[in-house]
Amino acid sequence: MSARSIPVVLRDASPDDAPAVADLEQRLFGDEAWPPTVVEGALAGRTAVLAEVDGELAGYAVLGVAGDVADLERIAVAVSHRRTGLATALLDAIRARALADGAQRLLLEVSEANAGARAFYTAQGSVELGRRSRYYRDGSDAVVLQLPLVPAGPSTGEEKGG
Repeated sequence: MSARSIPVVLRDASPDDAPAVADLEQRLFGDEAWPPTVVEGALAGRTAVLAEVDGELAGYAVLGVAGDVADLERIAVAVSHRRTGLATALLDAIRARALADGAQRLLLEVSEANAGARAFYTAQGSVELGRRSRYYRDGSDAVVLQLPLVPAGPSTGEEKGG
């Protein structure tokens, strides 16, 4: 399955999207999932972008910006839409939003044990800044990364992931 052949709609999240995001969050992260109240707060108080395929939630990303530093708080893609370019499309949208919001740096943490995510961020140009010992519930360290910001391109409201 290729995102190039599937129409992907990227849009800003609203508080009304909280139940669907909380459901996907729970399915993807299990014990590490944000509780529904945290999802509600994130969608109400931060920048959040949703990816929809055929009208269904396929992924989301949440960004917090404080001054010139942006934090990628969460990026998630439904298992059925992984390796289709959807994560790249979400990340590009979030990076452009961070830049538009005045950020000069985009930071995130990723589990040292998550080889797939680490490879994805490496391919996106990340630079390792440090580590946080035993950051996750399973005892794994967090690798603190910085990603380059990208300017927003022309947007039609409907994006093709890639």
